[in-house]
Amino acid sequence: MAVLVSDPVLMIGDGWDAYRLLDSGNGRKFEAYGDYRFVRPEPQAMWTPRLDDWDAHGEFVPGSDEDGGGRWQYSQDVPEDGWRVGWGDEVRFTALCTPFRHLGFFPDMAPVWDWMGEQLGERTDAETMNLFGYTGVGTLALSRYGRVTHVDASKKSVAQARSNATLSDMDDRPIRWLVEDAMKYTAREVRRGRRYDGIILDPPKFGRGPDGEVWRLEEGLPELVFDCRKLLDENSSFLFLTVYAVRMSSLALAGLLEEVFAGMPGRIEHGDLSVRETGDAGRLLPTAIFARWSNPR
Repeated sequence: MAVLVSDPVLMIGDGWDAYRLLDSGNGRKFEAYGDYRFVRPEPQAMWTPRLDDWDAHGEFVPGSDEDGGGRWQYSQDVPEDGWRVGWGDEVRFTALCTPFRHLGFFPDMAPVWDWMGEQLGERTDAETMNLFGYTGVGTLALSRYGRVTHVDASKKSVAQARSNATLSDMDDRPIRWLVEDAMKYTAREVRRGRRYDGIILDPPKFGRGPDGEVWRLEEGLPELVFDCRKLLDENSSFLFLTVYAVRMSSLALAGLLEEVFAGMPGRIEHGDLSVRETGDAGRLLPTAIFARWSNPR
């Protein structure tokens, strides 16, 4: 039976050439994406900035309501079509300023990509799935271990993911690129009797599928996780679930996984994703909560 580890785990991203957290505070964060620097809102940065001046190329100014909106304001030139950055030895992708305040990838996921690789070890025949795969950086990281199914409801995001595969010279990797509603697709895979060695899912708080399907995290997540569990067996390696921008504890996610994975081997852990500021004694900025099931063998 999968054992729930009660003590929380902190997964820390220390930054790399493509991304650095330069400073944070007063509800904002100052970041470098390659050669370009940006300021974005960050409610969890409740402390005071360390630097006196944030010399940024642009800043995202949020809208008046907490559900979204806002726009970029630029003080220096920024490539409209984005710029090339990378992760690790193989993965290359485009960073760009999106209307949703993101820059085309989530840098706090870097320790998650490392962790998934540790679970799969030296395998090259693994079957994995990336639900809500966005622009595919996690998919490309997984593709070195075998076949990957990339699922996202946004046609534009999947197109960008395929473009990132081309940038990385990975067009020949065994990746299925699907513009699909995650819940519907996962349910179909269950009916087909499919299995996977690992699944990563990064669902939004709210979203719409390609045919107008409505996703609300608190309503849809339990059913989706139950279906994901049906696609895994005692020989599978992991499931990793991240959740952003919700009033929820990682313990809630762990409790869900504990129920879903009853009768399976392995262990369940939960905690926070975070990014460390650059420099001496860099502070840790929390970004998301997670729960994960792993099955070391």
